[in-house]
This record gives sequence, C-alpha cells and structure tokens, in this order.
Amino acid sequence: MPKHILSGLNYLAAITLRREGYLQKDIAKWLGMDRSTVSHYINGRNISLDSIETAETISKFCPHDFLQMTNVLTKDTGKTRIIVKTLMKRKFNPKIKDSCIGCGLCVDTCLMKAAELNNLKAQIDSNWCCGCRMCESRCPTNSIEILEV
Repeated sequence: MPKHILSGLNYLAAITLRREGYLQKDIAKWLGMDRSTVSHYINGRNISLDSIETAETISKFCPHDFLQMTNVLTKDTGKTRIIVKTLMKRKFNPKIKDSCIGCGLCVDTCLMKAAELNNLKAQIDSNWCCGCRMCESRCPTNSIEILEV
C-alpha cells in the first residue's frame, strides 16, 4: 500500500509541476523517476483512482503530518521537499525573534531545508517553509514563530 500512496503523491506533484510549465525531463529528475512514468502520469495512464484520492487526502493533513508522512514514504529528503512544496497550498511566514542564540537546532530539524544560520542568527526561507513547526518546537529560546499567511 505505501508504494501506491507514493505513486499518488508523485502523480499529483507531476501533474501540478507540468501545469506550472515545467518540462517532463525536469519533473522526472526532481521526483526521481524516468520520463516515461511522468508521461504516463500526465496522460492519465497507469495510476489508480484510489491512490490519487489517498494522496489528495494526505496532502490536506496538517503540514507537520503531511511532511512526516511524505518523508517516510519517499525515504528521500530532496524528493520530500519537492512533493511538499508542490502540493502545499498554504503559505507561511516565519519570524525569528532577537532572542535567537544561533544554536542551529532549527537547521538540523528542518526537513524542508528552509532554515539556515546567518551571522549566528537563524533565518527561515518563507518560500520553502511548509509550516510544520518542527523548528519552532525544537527552539530552546522560543525564538521562532511560524505564521500562516
């Protein structure tokens, strides 16, 4: 069953990326599949409706659960980032308070690789932040606040 769910997530991501104008070869590279699979997805072949419905349900989970579930299914952080970024419809605006001590726990925790240290202060790229709040929960000084736009 997990492979079918992952197929559904790949299908949804491939369709969305194609609609956004990306080429099949780029989509195949980002999602770690061959171009013929992407072509089959785009043309609606070799995918079950149950897999698509299950993937759509998972993509509507809270950001934390969606990210964690996708990461478990893909076993690949890069692929997880692409799928979550592509399918996440909500936008988030991370705020870092002056109380940040630059410990780097947020950087180590972020599966989306949105957090980084710059001049010993955390910075979170809102383009990659999926709102999972894992960095927020790990921050020892409560310096991170993730706001939904």
